[in-house]
Amino acid sequence: MAHTFLMEEGRWILQGHWLENNTLPIPVKGKTIVAWNQENWFTWVTKLVFPGSDRDEIAFQYRGRFNAGERQYNFVLQQSLLGRVEGEGWIAPESIIQRYWVLGDTQRGDYQQRSGFETLYRLDDDTYYLSSGILTGHHLTSIMEATLERQN
Repeated sequence: MAHTFLMEEGRWILQGHWLENNTLPIPVKGKTIVAWNQENWFTWVTKLVFPGSDRDEIAFQYRGRFNAGERQYNFVLQQSLLGRVEGEGWIAPESIIQRYWVLGDTQRGDYQQRSGFETLYRLDDDTYYLSSGILTGHHLTSIMEATLERQN
């Protein structure tokens, strides 16, 4: 199966839940756009909103590059919650898996580097299941589970 998310340009709608320690799940919705240029660079932009909540929206802007024939890639991310982030991704037969780390976190004072992961599991050409988490040190601080559906 070939991936449609990330590997092809497209618009996607996200819907799911955001969870943090000792809180009830918060509904989350979002929109994602993936674009490519001619030199194998991709841009992936996502905006998350929390309907019915006073929580601020979260914006993500990824930029990465694939070399021809490779299944691994590196990316940079600017995220409104974490700031500047660097990461790596792998394209597996059924999923896209990414891990990332926040740049400059050793300056925070508590010396607990923040990092995270994202797994996008392909259900079909138009649907992916997203599971992601943010860690501080070795502890999960938030997770998100959501469905991404491609818009035609």
